[in-house]
Amino acid sequence: QVQLVESGGGSVQSGGSLTLSCEVSGNTYGKYTLAWFRQAPGEKREGVASIESDGSTLYADSVKGRFTISEDTSKNILYLQMNSLKPEDTAMYRCAAAPYGGSLFHAGDFRYWGQGTQVTVSS
Repeated sequence: QVQLVESGGGSVQSGGSLTLSCEVSGNTYGKYTLAWFRQAPGEKREGVASIESDGSTLYADSVKGRFTISEDTSKNILYLQMNSLKPEDTAMYRCAAAPYGGSLFHAGDFRYWGQGTQVTVSS
């Protein structure tokens, strides 16, 4: 069982920055994938970034070069540093965990989800 609690969302102007945090508790030993997803009203859920247990990362093209995913394994916290934010980044952001690994492009691989934190970017 894995529990995920996000924080750090808020409202920011275009070009600004935010850092999201996700406290991870429970069994994440061995191979796993942690990821950030987002969903705007009326839109499909989108994988934003993922990090594997070996530290390798993957990003959606829409955020590549602007967002950075990282994990503090000593504190069991997952981060998403978001820079150069755009109005189209406005969405509910949720962290997710896939024991044994998962694909950022297949949300069904992720068994555990946080409740989400809202990010709103104004122009």
